[in-house]
Amino acid sequence: MKIAVGMSGGLDSTMTALLLKDRNTDVIGLTMRIWDGEPQPATSGKHGCYGPSEESDIMEAQAACSKIGIPHHVIDLTSEYSDLILKDFSSQYLQGRTPNPCVLCNPMMKFGAMLRRARADGFDFSHFATGHYARVNHDVHRDRYVLKKGIDPAKDQSYFLYRLNQAQLSQVIFPLGEYLKKDIRTLAVERGFSDFAYKSESQNFMDGGDYRSLINDEDRQPGLIIDLHGNVLGEHQGIDLYTIGQRKRLNLGGQAQPLYVIKKIADSHTIVVGRKENLTFSKFTVSNINWISVDKITQPIRLNAKFRYSQTAAPCTVHPANENEVMLKFDDAHLAATPGQSAVFYQDDEVVGGGVIGSVEYEDLEISVQSLN
Repeated sequence: MKIAVGMSGGLDSTMTALLLKDRNTDVIGLTMRIWDGEPQPATSGKHGCYGPSEESDIMEAQAACSKIGIPHHVIDLTSEYSDLILKDFSSQYLQGRTPNPCVLCNPMMKFGAMLRRARADGFDFSHFATGHYARVNHDVHRDRYVLKKGIDPAKDQSYFLYRLNQAQLSQVIFPLGEYLKKDIRTLAVERGFSDFAYKSESQNFMDGGDYRSLINDEDRQPGLIIDLHGNVLGEHQGIDLYTIGQRKRLNLGGQAQPLYVIKKIADSHTIVVGRKENLTFSKFTVSNINWISVDKITQPIRLNAKFRYSQTAAPCTVHPANENEVMLKFDDAHLAATPGQSAVFYQDDEVVGGGVIGSVEYEDLEISVQSLN
């Protein structure tokens, strides 16, 4: 077996390569080059997988592969990343949605374009491994590859992998899914990789966490900030600068109580604000669905769902609406679901599927908010 490992220059991918090399497998390291600007040294701010410090990460990945004793190759995907990820990202924001580029990048870039390019360039491998904390296995009874949570509940990354298809899952290996993060750190120290053990991890998809530079100023339109009755409270410089549930930077002085972004209306470049309790919802639509453990659903099914990575999956009923859309109805009310983000469905530790959040039905505001369109 010859395995390619996606190397980021961090602890998890380095230990993934080391563990696989320990199994006497033939391992090569692959790193995507996606930044097309001038390289700059890494800063002490929030580190991301896209940004000017990429060259530092590539050098770290090269050093890790050299120390492990495996070859390392850089795959230039700057053009593909711009076309597939960045253009979609800016377009979604300008439409009033809040996309998750990491969810899109995994199937299209890391598990997609990079592997196709590497094989076209003559690199031969049968499987691909990454440092994600998740698990995958083949269920012979269903004849499907199944994605599962990693055993470390604090590090499980299955949420970001729900868009992988059966062909991609069939060649994937996630060695760290069977480990706790603390044990991986211990392993790094024991094996002489102490400099990787406590290296800061990527916290955003972009260095510094400021996405505004990805939106062209000429595409950004100012507009009004209104309340739920249509009263004008202020102005803003672009709906892409705000997300659902946001309170900061609204600059609405003199209000009796804090106000939050409730809705963004792209056609009129309008932001609607209300009180925190106005963000309460118990159901929303999900479209562009990728099913993993099943081919599709034809009747309501009881599952648990996450609509943001950091939360605990909440019990809900998933109702099929049409060929590629469902309605999620949660048992309890929740706050601030964001159109454009992902909802991922679980049954115990298994990822059933997931998709993109569409329209959110607020508990008490459905009529008044929709009337503002």
